[in-house]
Amino acid sequence: MPDSPAGPPTPPIPLTELLAREELGLRRIAGPDRADLLWVHTSEMADPYPYLLGGELLLSAGVLLTDAETDADTYVARLVEAGAAALGFGVAPVHDTVPEALVEACDRHGLPLLEVPPGTPFTAIARAVWRLMAEARHRELRRVTRAQQALAAAAARPDPVPAVLHQLAVQLEGRVVLLTAEGGELHAAGGPPPREERAALVQLSRVVSTDRRPSPASATDTLDGTQLAAYALDGGQGLALALATPRRDPGVHTVAGIAVVLLALLTAPHQGADAAGRSAALVRVLLGASPQEVAPLLADDGALWTVVHARRADGRAPDRLTAGALGASLGSPLVDAGRDTVRVLLAGPGGATAQTGWILGASAPCPATALPAADTEAARALGRAEATRTPLATHRTGTGGLAALIPADLAEAHARVLLAPLTEPLAETLRCWLSLHGSWDRTAVALRVHRNTVRQRIARCATLLETDLDDMDVRTELWVALR
Repeated sequence: MPDSPAGPPTPPIPLTELLAREELGLRRIAGPDRADLLWVHTSEMADPYPYLLGGELLLSAGVLLTDAETDADTYVARLVEAGAAALGFGVAPVHDTVPEALVEACDRHGLPLLEVPPGTPFTAIARAVWRLMAEARHRELRRVTRAQQALAAAAARPDPVPAVLHQLAVQLEGRVVLLTAEGGELHAAGGPPPREERAALVQLSRVVSTDRRPSPASATDTLDGTQLAAYALDGGQGLALALATPRRDPGVHTVAGIAVVLLALLTAPHQGADAAGRSAALVRVLLGASPQEVAPLLADDGALWTVVHARRADGRAPDRLTAGALGASLGSPLVDAGRDTVRVLLAGPGGATAQTGWILGASAPCPATALPAADTEAARALGRAEATRTPLATHRTGTGGLAALIPADLAEAHARVLLAPLTEPLAETLRCWLSLHGSWDRTAVALRVHRNTVRQRIARCATLLETDLDDMDVRTELWVALR
């Protein structure tokens, strides 16, 4: 079948499921009884090959099939060459019955042929296929969600690596092996693979081994109907996760990807200088040291950090498992799950990426000594993301501009005098309101208060500052001071 880069994000629909819809009255009269449908397409062209992507159920009434004895074989051969999954032939108004030559050609070329009765519109068939796709998509999402929760729970066990592998084997109904760069087996689950299968998995693991540069992140193969795959674990040790499953579909790849992230974190070296410094910092904080005292332990070699604040997009409170899964997706084990907000600390200058099901606010990369300020930046960025309905908002450091022309000490002194009448809640409300261009509703969402509360606070600010907040010059001066 031709490559289809624009394939639908759903598993293929088995032809048998469509035939089981009794209201359509479809009947298979030629070709194999199994096929996977990705699309529905209607065409009366004599040669629809240029317009097919592969995987279609092609519907036709045979308008141009006037000489079936001569044209049927060429027509069916072109459909098979284009990768069509099946042909649905509508009886009436052009043909009273399905031409026998077409039946023989479909049997000869191995293309399923469906007879569409006169009372069944082609649109009804298309609607049925899209409905089956929607149902399959919902099943796949539920399956991935269950697998994600199960894998996150396994990662929290005292023996996390064997537990994650066992749970992965259960979820994929197959066999999984954690291999070294040399092909040695560290852990396995789902039963021992046959000798040929294990040799094939070892070969795939060497393809993705991180000891070889450049190397792909994953590789796949098939052996006697079993789907094989290997994924590199990004931990610098050349480890690979190898899978043998009865099927290969988007859900399998997604679940395997979750497991790869978890296993990469669980198998990463923990004795390096960076890890030792972080552990020491954590111990000292737990024993009562201030962040300023432990910051030097996290700031070796000018390391940068990013603080991420996150809330679930569905409004539900995060639990430890979902918070841990979010940290794993972001590539960090440093996660703090609060009552409604999860905080994640990312090492390095890379920053955060948007995550499905979450709304994120991220600070600008900063040294460890600036983490308290970065925490505030992330909280404000999260509020802006919620107010503007974007999955990720990142704090951007100012580029200076006109404000850079003023000496820092003079600017700070002026700001303190100008904003002195305001309490911290009023100053934060004013800052948020100005950053969102004076929108009452967005400011209310960002601060998680009622819009009337925002109006009252802004009115109070105007009174205390004795100024007109509708004046752009005033807004500009206040914004520079608040910054």
